[in-house]
Amino acid sequence: MRSTNDEKREIIRMTWLCENTDKVPFIVEAGDFHLATTEHFDSDTTELTWNENYYQALAEVDDYNFPNIKPNLGIGIIAAAFGCEYVPNDVADPWVKPLIDGNNIQDIYKLQIPDPDRCPIYQKFLKRIEFLESNSELPLRLVNVPSPLVTASLIWDYTSFIEGTILHPAEVHALLEMITEATIEYVKLQISQIKHLYTMGHEPWFIPPGVGIRISDDTAAIMSPDTYREFGLKYNQKISEAFGGIIIHSCGDITHVLPVMVETRGVRGVDLVMPQNNWQKVKEISAGKVALNLRHYYWDHNDLNNVDLFDYSQKLIDFFGRRGVLMLTSTPTYEEAADLSKKLLKIL
Repeated sequence: MRSTNDEKREIIRMTWLCENTDKVPFIVEAGDFHLATTEHFDSDTTELTWNENYYQALAEVDDYNFPNIKPNLGIGIIAAAFGCEYVPNDVADPWVKPLIDGNNIQDIYKLQIPDPDRCPIYQKFLKRIEFLESNSELPLRLVNVPSPLVTASLIWDYTSFIEGTILHPAEVHALLEMITEATIEYVKLQISQIKHLYTMGHEPWFIPPGVGIRISDDTAAIMSPDTYREFGLKYNQKISEAFGGIIIHSCGDITHVLPVMVETRGVRGVDLVMPQNNWQKVKEISAGKVALNLRHYYWDHNDLNNVDLFDYSQKLIDFFGRRGVLMLTSTPTYEEAADLSKKLLKIL
């Protein structure tokens, strides 16, 4: 017997908490990654239409995803709120022009935590939330939530920022303190405005408020364990404390910082790109301690022509087991997604 949507939500919640269930929640997305390109960034109507059409096209996919709206405005909103120029374009999420580089590091002390009432980018996302909720019955995800490290690496020129963790640690900490406070206020502002919240994150997994919040922490992949412990752990813990838990995503190979990541107080789960990580190391470090979202979108595989997505999924489950495990995958087409979901439903 197939689970109802309420049963599926409860299975997902229990899985985030590493509680026993007899099922592995999985999501199969389809098509290219949805980006906040100029046409979607500038038009609330276009963004709404894309989301509604997407879930209509996914109607034949039987998984643990539920129709919702991702109000995507790119990962650099908080950086833009601090004053970075935010540049929509036709090929990717908006580009961010840093305010700080090796020539003006002391300007960090001139920055101020954004005032929502006077911040144009905040007013934009609040108007988008209001428009989407007024014109659709679908629940909303949060607008993109970056980790403090990610925002810092956007405000401060990326290479110079990484150098700064060695050469200018006081300034890095000063910046991260401000960003962390701003991030917490940014999320709380959204929660206060969204009447029908789908998930505590900006990606498709259902995360109820009692579990915590999902953040994107991609900068972690290029940091040493000691550097991540000093500049990542402390600030992620503050966010975790503010929202009753945290789920941390990072693209790239993060096995070297994973031991530090799972030390985060209140960490509920880690969201990994599996083709980029050593399975044995991931299992040894984190299996049984936190929930694992085992992501392998079709574009995460270097040679899709030689990868059977169902076979790869089955091998993941055989290796990691079923407790505290979720799986997120995708296919190039909707038809392939429907077919893959039917196969996964039988084994998961």
